[in-house]
Amino acid sequence: MTVPLSKDNAAGSDEARLKLETLREARILIVDDQPENITLLRRVLSKAGFSETESTSDPTQAEKLYLAYRPDLVLLDLHMPGMDGFAVLERLRRLTARGTYLPILVLTGDHDPFKRRRALSAGATDFLAKPFDTVEVILRIRNLLETRHLHRLLSEHNAVLEQGVRQRTRELEDAQAEILMRLAAAAEHRDDDTGRHTLRVGELSAAIADALALSPEEVELIGAAAPLHDVGKIGVPDRILLKAGKLTPEEFTVMKTHTGIGAAILAGGRSALVMEAERIALNHHERWDGSGYPNGLAGDAIPLGARIVAVADVFDALTHDRPYRPAWRLDRVMDEIGAQAGRHFDPGVVAAFLTHSARI
Repeated sequence: MTVPLSKDNAAGSDEARLKLETLREARILIVDDQPENITLLRRVLSKAGFSETESTSDPTQAEKLYLAYRPDLVLLDLHMPGMDGFAVLERLRRLTARGTYLPILVLTGDHDPFKRRRALSAGATDFLAKPFDTVEVILRIRNLLETRHLHRLLSEHNAVLEQGVRQRTRELEDAQAEILMRLAAAAEHRDDDTGRHTLRVGELSAAIADALALSPEEVELIGAAAPLHDVGKIGVPDRILLKAGKLTPEEFTVMKTHTGIGAAILAGGRSALVMEAERIALNHHERWDGSGYPNGLAGDAIPLGARIVAVADVFDALTHDRPYRPAWRLDRVMDEIGAQAGRHFDPGVVAAFLTHSARI
């Protein structure tokens, strides 16, 4: 009595049939110096349903055929004149992409254990003794092709997972950057009604970094971190931050605390963006000659991002109205920045800024 297939059994049968069809479509390359062996193998493979075969009796052509045919399985004779199977194994393994599983079934009448170990070391996957049993040939081939098929499925699955991880990581990075930008804007709105100062400093800092021929990654990082340079102003009282006149020495001392406050807000971050933003927030008021604050750093001891932001921040501040003074004319601002090279600013940063000022 015939037992009808259940839905699960039918699905399993369809899956097995699809897998068998996939295996039979596999490309098989035969390398054997004996034409009669090739003819026999082709006949055996064809009878078993494997129609995609290529072959050569000249081992020196194995590399060329491999590159043109890209086989899923290689049937390789071990003892051949001119170039033996060991040399072919070495060349094929050099051509096989890293992480790719290419099964190589060695056909040999040599039962020397040393040579078998040597072949395995060179990349052979399995052995079959000559004269071979046709049923065993097909079983070995199916097992090797099924392993390759599963390896490819696993590789494709891993690639999908990796793409998902990369996409999720990018989404998290974008969300983090957006949160940081909103934090910077929240602090900036207290003394810049438009909130554009932070954005302009970020854009200008990226342009200066590019003029300094930094890598695209460094340019992007500095441009993204620069808007947070004054995030510490969120801790400065309005009576000082919004004062229309000149600050007293005591008030200026309080104002200077915004660098430490900003660094404290950003401290402990693990992403490159937050760590760069922390360095910039703390050090963007340091001066090249060592007369800045909060730590009196000088020269290259000041992080490069902070040196770049120092120029961008002063340029933007001087070219826009502030509660305590009107904006300066552009030519006066450029002269002032040039005059402060080697004193307030890094001379190299100023040179890049002035040289590329039209483009910036």
